[in-house]
Amino acid sequence: MVKESKAKKAIIIGATSGIGLDMAKFFSMDGYVLGITGRRKHLLEQLKEELAGECHIKSFDVSDDSAGEELEALIDEMGGMDLIIINAGIGFVDKKLPWEKDKITIDTNVLGFTAMANTAYRYFLKKGTGHLVGIPSIAALRGGPAPAYNASKAYVSNYLQGLRSITARNKTKIVITDIQPGFIDTAMAQGGGLFWVASQQEAASQIFTAIKKKRKHAYISKRWRLIAWVLKIVPDFLYHKM
Repeated sequence: MVKESKAKKAIIIGATSGIGLDMAKFFSMDGYVLGITGRRKHLLEQLKEELAGECHIKSFDVSDDSAGEELEALIDEMGGMDLIIINAGIGFVDKKLPWEKDKITIDTNVLGFTAMANTAYRYFLKKGTGHLVGIPSIAALRGGPAPAYNASKAYVSNYLQGLRSITARNKTKIVITDIQPGFIDTAMAQGGGLFWVASQQEAASQIFTAIKKKRKHAYISKRWRLIAWVLKIVPDFLYHKM
């Protein structure tokens, strides 16, 4: 068992913008000691100044080979970790499907996510408890006009389900949460036909609540559960017209 203080400690991977930034504010106000990561150090430093409580920053790219070691270093610096939220992700909509964009998507959303989730889960196994949160997307349910993005999000959800299966079989006290947002008003929201678009703050608030309740799965916002149901059953000839 890893010895650490009783203070609640959370790490947010990908906190420099979007819902990651707003989630950092919610958890800081709730009394958590925070570790925040991102590629842009100056934005991490800026966010640190805005937060209410103790905060540690670590600048790295999740797709780098050293990402797992960087996360381990941040955990050591904080004296432990109770919760990790893996929020880093990227996606492109481009009908020409340039390989460089697909590769960046896979490197970040698949390899980067796995490096963070694997490192965090192994830490929680040693500790005997912990909470791991992944934030894929409603896009995980079916392929779409950004094939690599949708496929990468399906990978994330499937990986989380696998971790939950391992946890259940081993009767380990580790909580695995899969958050699937719909459209959120961030730079990631691309293309036309957007609807039910939630603000960053609204989405972060609902995610914060789902995490605090230790939900296994949550759609953000809740009404996207209806869309998820439709996506799962609609036949291809109708789906491709949506």
